[in-house]
Amino acid sequence: MIEVGIIGGAGYTAGELIRLLLHHAKVNINFVYSTSNAGNKISDVHQDLIGATNKSFTNTINLDVDVVFLCLGHGNSKAFLTQHTFSKNTKIIDLSNDFRLKNDQQFEKLSFVYGLPELQKEAIKKAQYIANPGCFATAIQLALLPLVHHKLLQHDVHINAVTGATGAGTSLSKTTHFTWRDNNFSYYKPFTHQHLGEIHQTMQQLQNDFTSEINFMPNRGNFSRGIFATAYTKFEDSLEAAEKLYTDFYKDAAFTFVSSNQVHLKQVVNTNKCLLHLHKHENKLLITSSIDNLLKGASGQAVQNMNLMFDFPETEGLQLKATYF
Repeated sequence: MIEVGIIGGAGYTAGELIRLLLHHAKVNINFVYSTSNAGNKISDVHQDLIGATNKSFTNTINLDVDVVFLCLGHGNSKAFLTQHTFSKNTKIIDLSNDFRLKNDQQFEKLSFVYGLPELQKEAIKKAQYIANPGCFATAIQLALLPLVHHKLLQHDVHINAVTGATGAGTSLSKTTHFTWRDNNFSYYKPFTHQHLGEIHQTMQQLQNDFTSEINFMPNRGNFSRGIFATAYTKFEDSLEAAEKLYTDFYKDAAFTFVSSNQVHLKQVVNTNKCLLHLHKHENKLLITSSIDNLLKGASGQAVQNMNLMFDFPETEGLQLKATYF
């Protein structure tokens, strides 16, 4: 049994993380830190946890837990770690974008490993500090990894992806209010989304001559959770060859699966799965990738990384079922 701390406990990703860890057989939640909710019951904020825990948020930090999850807003993890020094034995999993890029991974004598298990599982197992990938970045990289691994990504990639409202976090803005989001659809940050940096980094890590464009159009959907991404690029070989490429690459993946049927969001929401589907049209290969943005795109993947770091079964605490109906 390991002792776990959570920093920044009030947001969507923290709520999902608490839910997962409460049902993890090898974990005890030592504390959940939140300055804005200190003293309040966790189940008063994350109301799905009524009956699951009587714990309260705290403004006190145990610096000697086995692992701590940072569920802070982007840009805040560095500031927090500058002000707080954990035990040399404490592992850290950061869910922000502060340490995902190589230029940021060396920080205050801490060396972060990029935590996409399908990319570098063995490095994660040996790591003490993990930078958890972004949600769009997870869906898109899993769509492209087999191609770039075999140096077959030689042309521009065009990606259209839509995310649910939880992708924007709990803070309200004009585009997160129900009256704006309901029965609505829009794009944002066209071609400039912040997750492009980590996607390019992975492409060049596996294929150092990769210089093609990744044309990414992110969209807001009128649903709560999930990411549905379609990516296409030129691919001269057959659909059968592509399917073998993908199934071979993911044959040992715990949560990423290649489907021969078209995939949709209800198959992955409330699970840690990524489902992929391939379609060939003339000389173009279309890859569909679908995940839950709060699980495989955030908290579920963080727990998956924790399992690898502590040599637990990779699927421990993540045997989740989709809400299909």
